[in-house]
Amino acid sequence: MTIDELKKILRESGVVGAGGAGFPTYAKLDERANTILLNCAECEPLLTLHRQLLKLRAEEILKAFEEVRKTVKATEGIIGIKSEYTATINELNKYIDDYPAIRIKELPGAYPMGDEVVLIYEATGKVVRPGGLPIEQGVAVFNVETMYNVSKAMNAKLGVTEKLVTIVGEVTDPKTVRLPIGTSIDEAVSFAGDVKIEEPVYFVGVPMMGRIMKGSDPITKTTNAILVLPKDHTLVLKKQADTSIQLNRAASICCQCQMCTDLCPRHALGHPIEPHLFMRAASNRDFQDMNPFLNTFYCSSCGLCELFSCPQGLQPRTLITEYKNGLRAKGVKPPAEPKVHDVIRQRDDRKAPEKRLAARLGVTQYECEALLEEDTKSVRQVKINLSQHIGAPSKLNVKVGDVLKKGDIVGLAADGLGVNIHASVDGKVVEATDKYVKIKA
Repeated sequence: MTIDELKKILRESGVVGAGGAGFPTYAKLDERANTILLNCAECEPLLTLHRQLLKLRAEEILKAFEEVRKTVKATEGIIGIKSEYTATINELNKYIDDYPAIRIKELPGAYPMGDEVVLIYEATGKVVRPGGLPIEQGVAVFNVETMYNVSKAMNAKLGVTEKLVTIVGEVTDPKTVRLPIGTSIDEAVSFAGDVKIEEPVYFVGVPMMGRIMKGSDPITKTTNAILVLPKDHTLVLKKQADTSIQLNRAASICCQCQMCTDLCPRHALGHPIEPHLFMRAASNRDFQDMNPFLNTFYCSSCGLCELFSCPQGLQPRTLITEYKNGLRAKGVKPPAEPKVHDVIRQRDDRKAPEKRLAARLGVTQYECEALLEEDTKSVRQVKINLSQHIGAPSKLNVKVGDVLKKGDIVGLAADGLGVNIHASVDGKVVEATDKYVKIKA
């Protein structure tokens, strides 16, 4: 199979990164890639679906990974997986000898090991430049569920219609379920038993990089997990904090200890992001030196600075994001040639242990296996967004009253960076806009 043939299959099948920002997978296929990486680091605390899926579908995913490697003519494939995931590693070892160009790289149990810039360094020793793309270092990264979707697209030409979602927190039966894309969060949570608290808050994406969403919001191709929390949980209160108040708190109590910078994973790799300098400049409204503000473009928003590092409970990540978005809105772009430094030699000693991180976040009590149930859940209705990936939204391809089969195209890939979007259930279209399609199952 040629790269162009595989690109066409993946674009038509709607395969995008099954997590993060949802980068269209076909656009990662590039003959410059001499290494391809399979990401099974399970970056966030409480997330379990990738290691579970890789254990259950090890042979199928390995076969697809090898096919991608051969298609882009990469020299090697590396599976990045935390060494503690012994059951999954044992399953991989049953088949790995059949793929001599693929090796397993065991990773430490630290956050954010799944950040692709961090993972690339851990697996290959290569440093992606600030603001750069992995392909510049000859690397392409795919997560486990994405590669599973690649397998289904290559072998059966199946569109992406389902999403694995880990549901944990204040529920009686935490688990990982397979849901039609477009399922409401309320209905998704109902598959994990009863909610044990009144007025639950849905933290979607799990603790570090998640966000609060409504029960009526739909599951998308990038929804990895739902954490059900009480409304007074620390994570909820921090997410709802007023940024102007946080800025005033920083002016009052930031002691410039530099812990936010010392423990910043991107800073440790030489990127010019220094949260303590940003906090000093922003809280004092000091704009004489613009570098602390311009360097916010290189923040990965991992959240370690505000959820783990800061002894005062300040929120550098939130304020950095606010400034970064403001600069973008004004048309400001990051420096063309940012100043970089060497990888910090104390980097290995400054990783955030995941167990300590979970305790700091107040989520240790929610840690569990959340076993994966393979059967696809039946739902009453789906709301399928036409923008579920980086790039142009898909173009509406149906109208109200259309009767659809699962897999029918409801959104056509737009010109430029885009993919098709498919019906996730059999049913009738009851609403169709340029933003979403509702299908009654």
